[in-house]
Amino acid sequence: METSKFDIADYLETNEMIAEYLNAVLEEGDNEDIISAIGHVAKAIGMTKIANETGMSRPSLYKALSNGAKPQFGTIMKVLRAIGGQIRINPLPA
Repeated sequence: METSKFDIADYLETNEMIAEYLNAVLEEGDNEDIISAIGHVAKAIGMTKIANETGMSRPSLYKALSNGAKPQFGTIMKVLRAIGGQIRINPLPA
């Protein structure tokens, strides 16, 4: 029996699925998990499209969103806008 490697990007088909995935990672994950998740979403949407919308090259985008990368906050914000996301601050329950 042959198995294939699971790739979350294959399942991020709607804006709602993307938002739910990113929100879950934001709640549960660390910095590296969040950067990786944004990379998965960018891959699901299409790196060429995201590169065009951010003004970054595809290689720079892959590098910025790879495991262990430490992209600048501005890069994360550009990619979030390009994937149709935004960061919102909600007060934590007391």
